[in-house]
Amino acid sequence: FQQDYFTDENRVLKKDPQQDYHLEYAMENSTHTILAFSRELHTCDTNDKSITESTVRVIWAYHPKDMGEAGQNYHGSNRGAKSLRLLNPEKEVVLSASLPYFDLTNKDVPIPEKDTTYWCQMFKIPVQHEKHHVIKVEPLIQKGHENLVHHILLYQCSSNLNDSVLDYGHECYHPNMPDSFLTCETVIFAWAIGGEGFTYPPHVGLSIGTAADPQFVLMEVHYDNPTYTEGLIDNSGLRLIYTPVIRKYDAGVIEAGLWVSLFHNIPPGMPEFVSEGHCTLECLEEALGAERPAGIHVFAVLLHAHLAGRAIRMRHFHNGEEQKLLAYDDEFDFNFQEFQYLKEERTILPGDNLITECHYSTVDRIRMTWGGLSTRNEMCLSYLLYYPRINLTRCASIPDIMEQLQFIGVKEIYRPVRQTWPFIIKSPKQYKNLSFMDAMNKFKWSRSEGLSYNELVLKLPVNVRCSKTDNAEWSIQGMTALPPEIERPYKTEPVICSSSSCLRCSVFLTLLLLVHVTVSTIGNIGPFV
Repeated sequence: FQQDYFTDENRVLKKDPQQDYHLEYAMENSTHTILAFSRELHTCDTNDKSITESTVRVIWAYHPKDMGEAGQNYHGSNRGAKSLRLLNPEKEVVLSASLPYFDLTNKDVPIPEKDTTYWCQMFKIPVQHEKHHVIKVEPLIQKGHENLVHHILLYQCSSNLNDSVLDYGHECYHPNMPDSFLTCETVIFAWAIGGEGFTYPPHVGLSIGTAADPQFVLMEVHYDNPTYTEGLIDNSGLRLIYTPVIRKYDAGVIEAGLWVSLFHNIPPGMPEFVSEGHCTLECLEEALGAERPAGIHVFAVLLHAHLAGRAIRMRHFHNGEEQKLLAYDDEFDFNFQEFQYLKEERTILPGDNLITECHYSTVDRIRMTWGGLSTRNEMCLSYLLYYPRINLTRCASIPDIMEQLQFIGVKEIYRPVRQTWPFIIKSPKQYKNLSFMDAMNKFKWSRSEGLSYNELVLKLPVNVRCSKTDNAEWSIQGMTALPPEIERPYKTEPVICSSSSCLRCSVFLTLLLLVHVTVSTIGNIGPFV
């Protein structure tokens, strides 16, 4: 007995007059009840949510007894939820159990009693003198620390280091951080909370073992401890599975979006605020023109923001013409961030530009939200996995700060800026001797002021960040560029409700939902995923 129901704001279940869910088959044994069902991705029913490539929050509940004439039985504690990408599952590739691997894991790291800690540990890649390809990376998250470990970044470091840097880990971005850590600028892999393992496509791998490959790597682990829990010790990290069978292409990673800084800021009380990070035409023209005029091929993207993030889009322009979105998540979930495989690889050419567009909500905040490392700060980043590898590691932007200050009425700041960071204001009187952060918080923000400010920052000139490996820079680095004139807001593709146009999509969804529906167990057997 299966029917299509929906719920209202009072959590009351109501039978949907438009029945869009169709039972494919059902099976029950002594421990499990399995229901396999299908529906169109776009039903055009106001009581249904469209199923897209964005994150879908699947909520499940069950009662050990069948529903009787009295109607629905209350599930009690037999319920749960999981964020998934129903249309972008991990590629199921069976790897040989005999493949070699190595683990990069922290060793008994004490987590401080503060909300945000970035811990850095240097490792030496054990595979030397012969080329291999890493073909899968798996997170090794210590049991019980699934919410503590927010993300892990793996950086390539200078090849001029020696084994003396391996002795100990240290808090990242700390004044006493070892100088050797500063040589680690090139991101070679990224994992974020909720993500599973990542398998490279069969023609691509992460190269290790040659002089051009990483010999020393820095693992940066972001610990999120908002409750200031004491006595936490962590041993999380990554497992890299590799093969001596060389694949056709070496993979690379480009970090794109907004350079993480206080120049990225969001007023309080805003139901929606949009920030944009630019991988500029100028940067891609120079880097691709020199390294790969035929272009690079993107095969996966990780979209990254923090707690205020609500949606992220990666927009792609070729010779000024907007292409289909490279990647998007209109239902962004801070606790579920992983690489999205692209359905079709996308070629990025000289003359292209990319925009990481982040949507935020700060309706529950009374002070400015700043770009920064804490999960209470914000980021707007995209990590692009591509091939063949070129010497471009970061393609990002920073918005101009002076016009932001002028918006709130600042007339003059003390100079030189380097000695008064973060910007001490000289005039007018109401902001005198305040840092620009204090001045922005002192300004009386209203929603109309916030909207006007949003319109301003999207049109501001940007400082170009265009980086190579080993802390080198392309010549365009530090230059000022104007953001391209683009259509805002982004025009989404029209939804097609015709059942014939999406028959194959329905079947595909059936197979995915089969996996998740099996969590409904009966009797005294607990739910499983």
